[in-house]
Amino acid sequence: MPTQETHLATGYFDAVAQADLVHSGELRPVDLVLDAITRIERLDPLLHAVVATDFDRAVDGARRLDPDLPFAGVPILVKDLCAEVEGLPMREGSGFLRHVVSGHDQEYVARLRRAGFVVLGKTSTPEFGMSPTVEPVDGPPTVNPWDTTCTTGGSSGGSAAAVASGMVPVAHGNDAGGSIRIPASCCGLFGLKPTRGRNPLGPRYGDVFGGMVSEHVLTRSVRDSVALLDVTAGPAPGDPYFAPPHEGSWTAEAFWPPGHLRIAVSRQASDGRPVHRDCLAVLDETVDLLRSLGHTVVERELTELTPEVGSAIGRMYGAFVDWAVRYWVRETGRFPEQRELEPLTRLYWARGRDVRGGELMMAVTTVQAFAREVAAAYDGPGGFDVWLSPTLAEPPPRLGELVATEEDPSVAEERAAAFVAFPLIAANLTGRPAMSVPLGWSSDDLPVGMNFMGRFGDEGTLFRLATQLESARPWAEVWPPVSARCLDHQHPMTDPADW
Repeated sequence: MPTQETHLATGYFDAVAQADLVHSGELRPVDLVLDAITRIERLDPLLHAVVATDFDRAVDGARRLDPDLPFAGVPILVKDLCAEVEGLPMREGSGFLRHVVSGHDQEYVARLRRAGFVVLGKTSTPEFGMSPTVEPVDGPPTVNPWDTTCTTGGSSGGSAAAVASGMVPVAHGNDAGGSIRIPASCCGLFGLKPTRGRNPLGPRYGDVFGGMVSEHVLTRSVRDSVALLDVTAGPAPGDPYFAPPHEGSWTAEAFWPPGHLRIAVSRQASDGRPVHRDCLAVLDETVDLLRSLGHTVVERELTELTPEVGSAIGRMYGAFVDWAVRYWVRETGRFPEQRELEPLTRLYWARGRDVRGGELMMAVTTVQAFAREVAAAYDGPGGFDVWLSPTLAEPPPRLGELVATEEDPSVAEERAAAFVAFPLIAANLTGRPAMSVPLGWSSDDLPVGMNFMGRFGDEGTLFRLATQLESARPWAEVWPPVSARCLDHQHPMTDPADW
């Protein structure tokens, strides 16, 4: 049985380092699992990031696990949205699904298990992932480990809080418009949205949201994100989308020099919305850093998200919520009562029910045309390897600011648009990989991330650039006040001001 000192110490390690402890014989797989359970039990009552646990099965499975597996015993949590974990609830943040229990593992989860990861439970998400904060009507909000009065961002907010606090080294997330990158920025993590089709969604789903959803993880280190993609990537039989095949290992190439990159930088938010001075300051610091590393950085706005494209996105979002409700009506055999859906969901559902099939197909046609415009502007001669902007237009807002009310649910929608004012969704519309990198701090010592979007199918360039940035400005040893490190009084938190 691990000692208290052991569980505190292993909380400092990323997934690769935890696996190395097992491969070296220093720890058993079950030691890592027991350590993580202790951290979850001590930290989650403060953060409210975990909505379902599977501790007994996790410990039993870890005792029988092959220690030679790549990630033998490394604990992981799975976001409670789209991803199925056999035997665990599948609520997707909704009271409507409170009695649903998964009867199988999603293929993505099965691949994690085959690599040796041990699933400890599921993390919180807003209802159907439709809000950039995790503040459910029927439960406590998930809070930011850096400041418990602030949001974690969403929709992978529970996973972000769990990783930032050190409960687990990595946690699953998914991204349909920034849902990995937004909480990564809010919680000081690295968050990559892979290329469309890089990771599978089946067997329950072939497509979610017109190809806009990507599965991956939130991590403290770049190498964890790289290594996870190596063990999960690849199509499953029948998948509707295929990312370009990747030869070899991302892990092997992530530490190669990225070379001389042409990087477009944008400081203009959508619709001319204001951008917080702290986010612009970190952007300026990032541009200086990139130039010092030998890259060419050019001021260039992204291909415009015109009102026509914005309207198409709105129709697709509404249709997605209508699809989600219809899907679960079919699966559960009943319609939701009004109290079982939150105000913002009901607003989107009402809009979605009015979208006709032809209108939805026209919306898809519009966003696909946008993707071709981006490709023409960025991928041709004189184009760019990467597009850079702040991930968000402001540091993490206070809890309550992004919550819809019964009286006017659209208030939260408008407030969220000001918060997520940079077009993170461009990566989802075009299928391109994108990442949020924790490269700075607000004046209130809250994390500020920078968003980098790459070429279609080219996670490798993003990984190599991220590794270079991580080496130049390391962030993984900076810990929030509510974390595994704060449990160990011998190792006080690193002060962001010391950076």
